Amino acid sequence: MAIHWFPGHMATARKEIRGAMPDVDLVIEVLDARIPFSSENPLVSELRGQTKCIKILNKSDLADRTVTAEWLRALSATAGVTAIAHHVREPKFLPVLSTLARDLVGTVRNRPVLAMILGIPNVGKSTVINTIAARTIAKTGNKPAVTKLQQRITVSRELVLLDTPGFLWPKLSPEACGYRLAVTGAISDRAFDFQDIAAFAARFLLSRYPERLTELYGAKCLVANPDDLVDAVGRARGFLGKGSVVDLQRAAERLIHDLRDGKLGPLSLERPEDCGVG
Repeated sequence: MAIHWFPGHMATARKEIRGAMPDVDLVIEVLDARIPFSSENPLVSELRGQTKCIKILNKSDLADRTVTAEWLRALSATAGVTAIAHHVREPKFLPVLSTLARDLVGTVRNRPVLAMILGIPNVGKSTVINTIAARTIAKTGNKPAVTKLQQRITVSRELVLLDTPGFLWPKLSPEACGYRLAVTGAISDRAFDFQDIAAFAARFLLSRYPERLTELYGAKCLVANPDDLVDAVGRARGFLGKGSVVDLQRAAERLIHDLRDGKLGPLSLERPEDCGVG
């Protein structure tokens, strides 16, 4: 099933970003380290043109460290782009970012670097801003579409951020991108069917991280057919109704929320070679 979610405010955000871009020295795009390709908005490259770009792979503590290293190399191979990893508990992030910004942009006469910070919903953009500024400025929330308006944030004498609402692109393709975005929470839970998304996650987890399933749910979750995994999770968690029939909706939601919350350990839902990158 194809997944689509494009609220009206996202179209407005895209127009505002396009209008502000000529005055910007640098673009900072926040990605989800678990899905760097799927959380990379293809419209950003179009909107920024030749403007230099830092890609922050956020939530790196939730991602597979080896795969994140592969993504950092692949993304930084693009001219004008430097990729770095980040998570909320990482100390002294501002000096690193400020130095990198100056290295990319060069000297800006008598003013700080103006960096536009972009990202799709729920990649943790507001949390990154608060980390950089070392104070609570941007509203945060573990759901998409929290930021609705642009705001200018003075971080230091060297750096000013132009925050923007998270926005997606109208048609999420390839189809697997939509599924990965739904699994990680970048799309409103009202826009998809949990059992459909859980089936996608089940196929992935059984092929890439089967040991994580046994650690959390027990050995009976190593099923031959991915379609049986949600049922096994439901039985492991006791989500049973009359006649010991599993509540598949509840089991599907549990699997997805456990993945989102890191209870299945750090994992990456895509590698560069999966996406034709690098």
